[in-house]
Amino acid sequence: MIKVLIADDQAMVRQGFGALLGAQPDLLVVGDAADGAQAVTAARELRPDIVLMDVRMPVMDGLEATRRIMSSGGGPKVLILTTFDLDDYVYEALRAGASGFLLKDAPAADLVSAVRVVASGEALLAPSVTRRLIAEFAARPHRDRPRPVELNALTPRETDVLRLIARGRSNAEIADDLVVAEQTVKTHVGRILAKLGLRDRAQAVVFSYETGLVAAGE
Repeated sequence: MIKVLIADDQAMVRQGFGALLGAQPDLLVVGDAADGAQAVTAARELRPDIVLMDVRMPVMDGLEATRRIMSSGGGPKVLILTTFDLDDYVYEALRAGASGFLLKDAPAADLVSAVRVVASGEALLAPSVTRRLIAEFAARPHRDRPRPVELNALTPRETDVLRLIARGRSNAEIADDLVVAEQTVKTHVGRILAKLGLRDRAQAVVFSYETGLVAAGE
């Protein structure tokens, strides 16, 4: 059973999402929160697997709430709910530890699927979000950075896979690019995340650009 906490300042949104998710046999809504501060407290007390986190909330916004929830370690995964896929918070939310983004006006089936995907350990990173991340780095002054020592733990093939993850490729697309089986790619991804101490693909994308493994515009 996947336990879900819903954080949104609009009661109708909380109730609507709660009814939708609660009707699924494998999902359990354990609580809700009307602002980021409540979300942090509820996440600590209720120990959900997933927090659906709105970005713009009173008292404490979703970005700060995500940062505090993730800083405790071993906590829930955070799925950001946003009105626009090019929200200004996208990059900072990823750095704070969010595992994905979902538009509030997405079809009901997409919400249910998103919760399951993130709970399974995958990241939900739409191509538009990846483009936003790339644009963020493209706007920064270029600096030559030394190769991070963490990358030395990767094999050449794992490094290739990481570069493709950073460009927003799916496992199937990576398999096509490298002419290998999709299951082989899944194995590589799992090893990459374990070796680098990363939570999911979203964190792998951030790591790749911040360390200079991949440069915007390559």
